[in-house]
Amino acid sequence: MNKKVSDTYCKNIKKPGMHAIGHGLYLRVQASKTDLNHITKSWLLRWGAGGKYTMGLGPYPVIGLAEARKLAAEAIQRVKLGFDPRAEREALREKAQLDQDALTFHAAGVKYIQKESPSWKNLKHAQQWENTLETYVYPVIGEKRCEEITLQHVMKVLEPIWISKNETATRIRSRMENIFDWAITHGHRQSANPARWKGLLEHTLTKISKRQRVRHHPALPYRDVPAFIQQIKAIGAISARALEFTILTGCRTNEVLGVRWDEVDFDNKTWIIPKERMKAGIEHRVPLSGQAIELLDKIKKLSKSEYAFQSSQHIIKPISNMAMLMLLKRMKMKDITVHGFRSSFRDWGAEVTNHSREVLEHALAHKLADESEAAYQRSTFFEKRIALMSDWAKYCYGE
Repeated sequence: MNKKVSDTYCKNIKKPGMHAIGHGLYLRVQASKTDLNHITKSWLLRWGAGGKYTMGLGPYPVIGLAEARKLAAEAIQRVKLGFDPRAEREALREKAQLDQDALTFHAAGVKYIQKESPSWKNLKHAQQWENTLETYVYPVIGEKRCEEITLQHVMKVLEPIWISKNETATRIRSRMENIFDWAITHGHRQSANPARWKGLLEHTLTKISKRQRVRHHPALPYRDVPAFIQQIKAIGAISARALEFTILTGCRTNEVLGVRWDEVDFDNKTWIIPKERMKAGIEHRVPLSGQAIELLDKIKKLSKSEYAFQSSQHIIKPISNMAMLMLLKRMKMKDITVHGFRSSFRDWGAEVTNHSREVLEHALAHKLADESEAAYQRSTFFEKRIALMSDWAKYCYGE
């Protein structure tokens, strides 16, 4: 090592070229091609026969003489041990770049939903994805990078709900698998998919049959519906009107919340639900009872939105899909669900009326379980459903 070399010496060098410092360390001085008075200096390490291998150590004076000598000594020591300090540094740079580029699982989930949601048939599907991820997944692994998530992390998400909420857990596992696949495809994860069922989680989680998973939505007995209708009629909230309309039509939450005025034919007492909001993906015509038409007419006179059940906060949006459920909770009706009123309607139709099973099933927009029967069944029984919905409305209002 040339101990005579000092920082002052390095500072005063002006001549372009390679200036030996000692033990393979050089100070490289370069003049600008456009301005010969402007020079730059940087450190270079050489080793091997005839200085065959070179490695830059950084600019001077950002890196001073003492630090350059230290870096050179450490690199030469790695060479003596049989390593390539250039390859090691490149690996560190690649890892740092991967860390910088790597997405957290939460960010990957957001990007996946943004990419896929335009192809989903309705808004509720995207909301279900977001809600389940926010509730069960993100609190556990949301802030972890996709690459660092292991099978154990996935199990930590699924195990607490796998038995008690198996249908939900099954959907969550599938959604996690899709997001991980997306992350792998886009270079945010190099390892295998830790949420894969086949060959992985199927050997770890208890297998539960579809029949075991079925849970019917808690429903209000149909005998109690008239009294319940009187309760919600006394509540002025738009969520109460939406629930009243839901009960009268026997429709699903998502179908009702999206009602736009251009879907309702007041003269013919008909509501046409577009296929995008239907579970089966088929347009559905709903005959509206006089009571349902009267309810909508009162709302429309005060409406400033294209939606019948508009949000009080966003005039261009309908109320939240949780609004009716929260209404039930405020009414201390914790043992029933909004969807359960479809069961109330179906039980009433089967036990109290002479309306046929086919008419009741079409009113609920159910697919017929018997495929042979469905193949030959072309009628939607619309005329008969007019009578059915009228009878149901009269029952609900005690008329």
